[in-house]
Amino acid sequence: MTRKLFKRLIGVFIILNVCTLQALAKGKSDTQISEPLMEITEEISPETIVESLDTVEGETEPVKEPVQLYSLRPVEGKPVSFSETWGYVSQGREDEYDASLPITDVCYFSAEINCYGELSAIPNRTKLKTGNARCHLVITCDSRSLSHFVINPEYGVRKNLLKQIVKAAIPFDGVQIDFELIPVRDRKHFLTFLADLRYMLGQNKWFTVCVPARFKRLSEDVYPYTDIANYSDRVFVMAYDEHWSTSKPGPIASVDWCKKVLEYAQKSIPEKKLVMGIPFYGRFWAEQATSGAYYFSRLNRMMVAAGVEEITYENDIPKVQYTTQVDVTGYFNDAYSDITLLRMYKNAGIQKIGFWRVGQEDPEFWNWLKVNKR
Repeated sequence: MTRKLFKRLIGVFIILNVCTLQALAKGKSDTQISEPLMEITEEISPETIVESLDTVEGETEPVKEPVQLYSLRPVEGKPVSFSETWGYVSQGREDEYDASLPITDVCYFSAEINCYGELSAIPNRTKLKTGNARCHLVITCDSRSLSHFVINPEYGVRKNLLKQIVKAAIPFDGVQIDFELIPVRDRKHFLTFLADLRYMLGQNKWFTVCVPARFKRLSEDVYPYTDIANYSDRVFVMAYDEHWSTSKPGPIASVDWCKKVLEYAQKSIPEKKLVMGIPFYGRFWAEQATSGAYYFSRLNRMMVAAGVEEITYENDIPKVQYTTQVDVTGYFNDAYSDITLLRMYKNAGIQKIGFWRVGQEDPEFWNWLKVNKR
């Protein structure tokens, strides 16, 4: 075995072990689209390993980037303006945010709840320079059993957690609750939890709540739009994940699907409180395995490397198909598809939009979004 080959094998071994340890330490539910585990998958992947093998000690010649053979559909017309634009920024990725972006409200993602029902991993507000934009502390709880434990008053941790949230919110303009795994039995406890937090924060702090996409109110709906709107300043409708990593391949948020979500949201949430969310990310599905969510820049490199020559648009959503060692189908969002969604929302009377999340977008998107404060 040559010295050069030995170094490469050692490099692969180290990367795989780091990936395994990080995944075990930061395991998350797939319901969070770009949670730390997803981003570990994006950072340390087979593609990353291949890239690492292209640079070996003693080799200084840069690897040539493959030529992009395909083109994306250009955006035409005029920019779209909204009175409020809400963008998520992940803790540890503050450098992906620029205060000059047309964003009125930054959602700093996120503080978490540990196994003792205590608030942990609180973002350091001083690390994120938001300029004139408001900054909201996002609180997440990614476990069904933990959600039950902290919002049910019988266990004695709820009151203390509420106090911790209020204290953590001091340097922020507001708080956003993003609990996506509430057990059906705890529906009433969740609503009273929101009501208590709204009261304890006082009127000087904004209070917002994230809700999953709905076409109608379910018989035992844990996220009743109208009730939640009663306790919050804004309701952020996560109108994405029409298809997900373990579903069949399909758009993350097709226009027709989003129209149905919008119709129900407009009937249930007052216009001044409604924020419609759009996705910046994409997903690729392989024959033998599913994959996570991807940055636009990352999936763009993957398509270029695979020699993709054509992008087709399925109901205005870009779609790609190619074959490597396995057949791959991908759906993603570029500037054209996201601006198409924004124009649909604008034409329907929506004045407030949001996006998950800053850093994942096609950079061209920002040239077509404006803030028009009322």
